[in-house]
Amino acid sequence: MRFAFIEWPMQFDIKPITAKDTLHVRHTVLWPDKPIEFSQLADDSTCLHFGIFVNQHLVTVASVFIQNDKARLRKFATLHDYQGNGLGRAMLEHIEAQLVHTDCKLLWCDARTTATTLYERFGMQRTGELFYKQHIPYYRMSKKIRK
Repeated sequence: MRFAFIEWPMQFDIKPITAKDTLHVRHTVLWPDKPIEFSQLADDSTCLHFGIFVNQHLVTVASVFIQNDKARLRKFATLHDYQGNGLGRAMLEHIEAQLVHTDCKLLWCDARTTATTLYERFGMQRTGELFYKQHIPYYRMSKKIRK
């Protein structure tokens, strides 16, 4: 879905951001019915955070936690008015490009069932059974990092 106020093809920048920068988008998209603190993670200070900016406005966020040879994608969100414009795919490709330069062999995440199509188009596969967090259905998904 494309919105009239978004120029297409969309011009955007992907940049490193801070954990604090992620909170508004995380909260708005993922857990709007919870206090904003619910969108914070105890280990936010130990990971990489990326943001996509459209007209200098932060619209997509993602956090990547690297442990040994695995990278976990968490709190990946795009503001509703910007979804369906390829920003999620661009973020995933950017993250994968960053991970190529590390010892990571696998990128994985717990994906809401509403987002599995995006991850599958990116080449991720379901690696487990359906499970729930806060009454929201998820699948674990992963992809090998190609060096």
